[in-house]
Amino acid sequence: MNRKRMLLVTLSLVFLGYAGVSQVQQGAITPEMLQEIQSSFGNTTTDKALVNAVTNNEIKKLALNHANEGKLNDFFSHEVNTKGIANQKSSGRCWLYTGLNTLKPMVQEEYKINDFDFSHTYNFFWDQFEKANLFLEIARATAIKPMDDREVEWLFKNPVGDGGQWTTFADNVQKYGVVPTAAMPDTYQSENTAVFSSLLSRKLREFGLEMRKIAVSRMADEMKQQAKVNMLKEIYRMLVLSFGEPPVEFVWQFKNADGQVSEARTFTPKAFYNEIIGVNLSDYVMFMNDPTREYNKLYEIQYDRNLVEGGNWKYINLPNQDIKAFAKLSIMDNQAMYFSCDVGKQLNIKTGTLDLNNYAYQDLFGVDFRMGKSERIRTFDSGSTHGMSLVGVNVLPDGTVDKWKLENSWGADKGNKGYLTMTDAWFDEFMFRIIIHKKYISEEVLKVLSQEPVLLPPWDPMFMPEL
Repeated sequence: MNRKRMLLVTLSLVFLGYAGVSQVQQGAITPEMLQEIQSSFGNTTTDKALVNAVTNNEIKKLALNHANEGKLNDFFSHEVNTKGIANQKSSGRCWLYTGLNTLKPMVQEEYKINDFDFSHTYNFFWDQFEKANLFLEIARATAIKPMDDREVEWLFKNPVGDGGQWTTFADNVQKYGVVPTAAMPDTYQSENTAVFSSLLSRKLREFGLEMRKIAVSRMADEMKQQAKVNMLKEIYRMLVLSFGEPPVEFVWQFKNADGQVSEARTFTPKAFYNEIIGVNLSDYVMFMNDPTREYNKLYEIQYDRNLVEGGNWKYINLPNQDIKAFAKLSIMDNQAMYFSCDVGKQLNIKTGTLDLNNYAYQDLFGVDFRMGKSERIRTFDSGSTHGMSLVGVNVLPDGTVDKWKLENSWGADKGNKGYLTMTDAWFDEFMFRIIIHKKYISEEVLKVLSQEPVLLPPWDPMFMPEL
């Protein structure tokens, strides 16, 4: 190419480049558009006052609806007889506290004990150990898939966590039993799980890569299995150093409300559960209110469990009015329930209330927040984030319900002495999962359990472990 032709080509490219800069990319903010947007802010004296207020203060305090304060009391027509508020501290073990809190009133009532509680560290230890094993097995099973496969990618993003839900609780208890608090007390690490969870995840990701190589190698099956056992030995060591070693057996003795001291007896964890509690956790049914999917159908979430041999959690999707009817029967029979919700929405932790009118964000900002429950689920704006025990309901003279009572696990200094009062309208918008004994459920609804469940992937919006 001669010099003249090269010069023409260069000039053409330069011209095209400048032309591209001068042309407006579709969707870009133009000066004219920006001017229109800027002029829409009135900058009135009220606006100026709002700018000063919002830029210098906590939004929740500014949006607190003073007119709504004091309208919701904490009186209930029916309450489960429960005593003692637990505190999960800085950990994501609410699912474990919630599950054990549904069983605690049974022991307190049967043996007339006011201050009884279960060890949360004991079951958490085995939860983490089993989740590690499950991760390694999934890594082995998906070894032929590339690392950028969505399932493999999800696995390595979520190797282990301290959150969970009812199935992880029920399977854990049925396999390992339970122990009283004194048999395995909390440790600093069980109450502050962030650092340990991060280190355990890092180690499992390392082991996961090794498992992928081992799975496709020509190594004998016995050697492959021993390689996994060796990995689990290191995981077990990390767990023991952080939480202590779980007891194989322990001595239990108590003083009841009448001042009588029981005989000292030795139990294994499984024998303690079978003899002292004896509830078949398989008799409980999980319900979900997910308006994005068809009601009266059975659904299953892939990999949402903590045991290799355990089942993924399955739930019946039902309208709220049906779920509430069953829940009311349970409370009236003095039976607490596992309940999970999007607790952060409209929570006034000072008064211990969950009320749609607690905070007027729309008034503060002068904009409407119009998404309903379906839209919030689809856009990941809302989902189940926390588990608590449902222990109370207020039935009005006409048979309707206006509020519910929740036993929380954030300590007695949070909320109303550890409890939360939830309006019935809040229940409709932000309740997601509830577990109810089958004896309170209609035969028609129980038939749904015989359906072939719709399998949902682990990245589904409903896969949100409670923390």
